[in-house]
Amino acid sequence: MSTITFEDGQLRVPDTVTIPVITGDGIGVDITPAMKAVVDAAVGDAKHIDWLDVPAGQAAFDLTGEWMPQATLNACRDYRVSIKGPLATPVGDGHRSLNVALRQDLDLYACVRPVRWFEGVTSPLKRPDRVDMVVFRENTEDVYAGIEWPAGSPEARRLFRFLSDDLGVKQVRFPCSSAFGIKPISRDGSRRLVRAACQYALDHGRRFVTLVHKGNIMKFTEGGFLQWGYELAKEEFPGLVVKDVITDAFLQDTLLHPENYDVIATTNLNGDLASDQLAAMVGGVGIAPGANINYETGHAVFEATHGTAPNLAGTGQANPSSLLLSAVMMLEYLGWQGPADAITAALAACYRQGVATLDIAPADGQPCSTAEFTQAIITKLDNH
Repeated sequence: MSTITFEDGQLRVPDTVTIPVITGDGIGVDITPAMKAVVDAAVGDAKHIDWLDVPAGQAAFDLTGEWMPQATLNACRDYRVSIKGPLATPVGDGHRSLNVALRQDLDLYACVRPVRWFEGVTSPLKRPDRVDMVVFRENTEDVYAGIEWPAGSPEARRLFRFLSDDLGVKQVRFPCSSAFGIKPISRDGSRRLVRAACQYALDHGRRFVTLVHKGNIMKFTEGGFLQWGYELAKEEFPGLVVKDVITDAFLQDTLLHPENYDVIATTNLNGDLASDQLAAMVGGVGIAPGANINYETGHAVFEATHGTAPNLAGTGQANPSSLLLSAVMMLEYLGWQGPADAITAALAACYRQGVATLDIAPADGQPCSTAEFTQAIITKLDNH
């Protein structure tokens, strides 16, 4: 097995490389094999991916009694770059999202979500061709850190007493029935996220970076993100245009004037909300790719951004586009730009001709099963 190394801030990728892959729950059994087939066809003979299947989610629980086995985390860490299908969050007290667990355990601090429209895909916008953004969402802090206590718990009562007695907090209106959560946002975490967004903008010839925040209300957390982001940009990227916008204004303005935005840097919860709205503007999360990256260690997990859709599992109707486009991001990250461009072109040609799975096929198009859509993409790769 061939591993990726990380030296002097750069990935060193052999021509034959081992990539851990988590099939995922629900429709993961349909879209992950489709992704592998397309990527293998695009890579061809010059390079090769050895897919290393590792369990997580329901399959892992059935096999090991653990939802996220340590061996899976170790594989993602040791091989540095991996890809995954959708994972369901276990039901029950104390179970955090498996996706969040993976991001936090590997310190994948940047959630990167490109958003663009493909001709032939139905959009609610009049001019979806004006949408071309890349969202950098902080991935390890904010409310997604998971620091919270249920209403009425001993911890909630203790925290309220500390807030009230030691800090003089008077704003908790119903202390006996209040749940509490902590929202940590740090200078270090904010700066490394904004640094990644700014570097991406420079590397890809982007026009500017916009900091999206709620600093008008949360002045020391969201406001800190804004202040630290501007400081970082001034210190390290003096020639780059950086601006900011309040989150609610951003969500409105992206619908009206999406061309006003290019690279977005934002906090975790804001990024979660914004990413799904932006995806809906260009056809939905079914075609939205995503990556979770630590640019300081080189670790990255690429993923489908949608849910598990268990009702569609095994029916042949699942859309593999999100995972395919995430694989495109992975190939770009590896420096394999040729195969990445080939998959994007093949997908675009299918969409343009109305060849798509049922969820996004136009009324006058050609609805395909998962297997038929996969084969259509491979055929276009072969004819490229």
